[in-house]
Amino acid sequence: MAIAEPIELIPAADLALLNRRSDWAGWCQLLGHGLFIVLSALAWASPSLPLGLRLVALLLFGTGLAFCFCVMHECGHRTAFANRQLNDAIAWWAGLLSFYNADFYRRYHQWHHRYTHQPGLDPELEQAPPASLGSYLFELTGLPWWLAKFRGHALGLSGNFSGSPYISEDLAPQITRSIRLQFLIYTVVFLLSLISGNGFIFWFWLLPLALGQPILRFVLIAEHGGCSFEQDGLKNTRTTLTLAPLRWLMWNMSFHVEHHLYPSIPFHALGRAHGWLGPHAEQLADGYLRLNLVFCRNPSQLALPKQG
Repeated sequence: MAIAEPIELIPAADLALLNRRSDWAGWCQLLGHGLFIVLSALAWASPSLPLGLRLVALLLFGTGLAFCFCVMHECGHRTAFANRQLNDAIAWWAGLLSFYNADFYRRYHQWHHRYTHQPGLDPELEQAPPASLGSYLFELTGLPWWLAKFRGHALGLSGNFSGSPYISEDLAPQITRSIRLQFLIYTVVFLLSLISGNGFIFWFWLLPLALGQPILRFVLIAEHGGCSFEQDGLKNTRTTLTLAPLRWLMWNMSFHVEHHLYPSIPFHALGRAHGWLGPHAEQLADGYLRLNLVFCRNPSQLALPKQG
């Protein structure tokens, strides 16, 4: 089945309504996400709470930090708010919290949308997907992500983007400055933490983020994992129906078919877009846990197609 033209899936008049950005929706979502992080951090820091509750709060805190990726992603598309500069600023700070660089990621992600799930073209496939149970479980730990991030940031700090064809020569200096500014902030926070002797950067960033990353990996692997490698957004991308709290924390990224076919639709309208696109999607999962259990039983379905 060839992919339908967008006009056949969502009528133009309805699409125009779905495409409307809403500062109100953006601020409500952003402040809610920020409040989730702050409250869970305060609970984690509270010595009066039982240890069990504090550990739950730590996991929630880390999940909130890791899912700042979703904030960066939405603002990177410049669909969270009506103002472009506001989107860019919030994307940058969200990337800082989640250990991404938003300026680099925006160009990387543009190629991902252009060449979705196409081996040799989609930058998300630069590292081969897990093809065995061991490599799948290792992927979920977040360790491959940390290693790739440290390597990528190191190259960016030096201004070396030779392995990133989506970073043009004229943009390279700007992105290098952005990454250097980001690491200047990390350095300042680290030194303040070291001088105070309270280990702030470890207890309130590195540790929670490391615990939140596996949960982010758990949901992100569902977006294209095990999907077709065809150039058809209805086949190479998956929408996962999940619980409302997780969908909220993801900024509706679980509606991923809808997002890929119509990246101009803001996060708050993706649920309505699902009414049109859901019946056409070939990859529709009923929950992340159920889908990941399928991957556990048959991780080879995540592997790249054999060449030749």
